[in-house]
Amino acid sequence: MSIFSKETRIEAFSRLGDFLLSEDANLQQLVHNAKFKNAWFTEAEVSKALKANALMLNKTDLTHWLSNYQLEGIQPKRVGLILAGNLPLVGFHDILAVLLSGHVALIKLSSQDDALIPFLLNKLIDFEGGFKNHIQFVQKLADFDAVIATGSNNTSRYFEYYFSKVPHIIRKNRNSIALLSGEESEGDLRQLGKDIFDFYGLGCRNVSKILVPKGYDFTAFFEAIECYKDIINHHKYQNNYDYNKSIYLINKNKHYDNGFLLVTESEQMTSPLSAVFYSEYATLQDAQDYIVKEQENIQVLVSKKQLHVPVAQVSFGESQNPRLWDYADGVDTLAFLSSLS
Repeated sequence: MSIFSKETRIEAFSRLGDFLLSEDANLQQLVHNAKFKNAWFTEAEVSKALKANALMLNKTDLTHWLSNYQLEGIQPKRVGLILAGNLPLVGFHDILAVLLSGHVALIKLSSQDDALIPFLLNKLIDFEGGFKNHIQFVQKLADFDAVIATGSNNTSRYFEYYFSKVPHIIRKNRNSIALLSGEESEGDLRQLGKDIFDFYGLGCRNVSKILVPKGYDFTAFFEAIECYKDIINHHKYQNNYDYNKSIYLINKNKHYDNGFLLVTESEQMTSPLSAVFYSEYATLQDAQDYIVKEQENIQVLVSKKQLHVPVAQVSFGESQNPRLWDYADGVDTLAFLSSLS
C-alpha cells in the first residue's frame, strides 16, 4: 500500500476545495440531479454544502489543523465509516480526517447521499493517485480496525453493541440552541434565521431551541426572519408546517405563527421540522444551568454572549460554517485516528 506525505495529502485536498467551487459541467449536473434522489437536496442547498466544504479545504487551515497531531509514520488501519444522509456531504469531514491521517476509509454511504461523495473522491484520486488504495466503498462493513458511525439514538445503541470490540466513535442525535438576551440587532436576528432554516432545519447544527428572557417579545424576531419566507414553497417543508400547525391547533397549544415557522414553548430540545421551541429564563445563570444540564444533547450554542458552558459557541449565522477543528459532539476525530497505530 502506498504511503504518501502529509503535504501531498494536503495539496490534493486543497485542489479539491478549488474544484468544489468550479463550474465543472459534471459537478453541476450532479448538483442539479440531487433533488431527484432526495427532495431535500435542492440545488441551492447542495451548492451551499459544496461551498461550506470548499472553504474548509484551504491549505492554510488544513496545515494548521494537522500541525497539532503526530501523523507521520502512522501504519494505516481500516476505518469503517457509516455516514448519515440528512444533509448533502454530511459525512465528508469524517472521510477527510481518515484520509489525511493516512488510514483507509471503508465508506458505507447513506442511500440518501450516494452520488456526490463518490464523484468527489474520484476527483481526489485524479489529483493524487495515492488515495486510490485508501478509499473503499462497501455495502456492509467487514474486516475493519475501527469505526466512526453516525445515526439516531436508536441505531446508536445497536452500533455501540456491534462495534464494542474495536475502537469507535458513535454519534447520536443532537440539536443546536440559541440564546437571546433581547439586545440583539435586526441583523443578528436575521442571521439567526440562517441557523434555523439552512438545509431546511434538518441538521444537528440547526437551531431547534431558543432561550429567551422572561416576557420576551418575538415581534422583532419575526420581522427579521421574514426574508426566509420562501422556504414554505418547498413541498416537503410545507407538508411538515401544515401538519404541525394542525396538531397545535387541535390540541390548543399556544404558539406563534408567521406563515412559515411555528414557535412554541417547550422544555424539550428537539423541535419538529418547521417549528422551533423556546424556553424563558429569569437570569443568565439560569440559562447557563439549563445548557449545562442539556450539554449531551447540544451540538452548538448560538449567541452573542460568551457563556461559561461546556459546549461549542458560535456567532449568529455561523452554526453551519464549522472550522476543520470544530468536531461533531466535541469528540476529537483526529486524536482518535492518530491513536490507532
